[in-house]
Amino acid sequence: MNQIAATDTAVAAVQPNDWSGSGTAHSTGNQTQFISFAIGDDQYGVDIMAVREIKGWSDITHLPKQPEYVRGVLNLRGAIVPIVDLRCRFGQGLTETTPLHIVIIVQIGGRQIGLIGDRVLDIVSVDAAQIQKVPRTGNGHQTDFLSGLVTHDNVMIALIDLPNLLSVQDEATTEH
Repeated sequence: MNQIAATDTAVAAVQPNDWSGSGTAHSTGNQTQFISFAIGDDQYGVDIMAVREIKGWSDITHLPKQPEYVRGVLNLRGAIVPIVDLRCRFGQGLTETTPLHIVIIVQIGGRQIGLIGDRVLDIVSVDAAQIQKVPRTGNGHQTDFLSGLVTHDNVMIALIDLPNLLSVQDEATTEH
């Protein structure tokens, strides 16, 4: 797997020709493409057509009274972009960011969101039939963020369902 290095400037810009707005991986014919990245030892993927830019970590502005997983906002060429800590959103604690972390800017509906990851790994193309459903366990709250699972180069990659990433209520919110 080719690892894509991040720097303190934008490392990649994706200019999609026909972004469909879905949160699932982009399909051309029977092939599905997504950008894979790591959070700790786990690998995740997002629809390549939703990715607008991948940039190195930079300082963000913290905002009061936001969910813990919303770390703040970033000024991206005049656009204010909320930054979501995926590790925290997935219930694994806050990311202790370093200059080596990356921010994947994605389009969800009509707005841009930044996703904190440890490192970008690859652009992955798989046959759409290889994507498996996420098995339900317990209440399923954590799996609501995922649209499927795929094995690539003997590694399991969890595909993030971008629209559900922000629309699914926190467990704490539903308990109160």
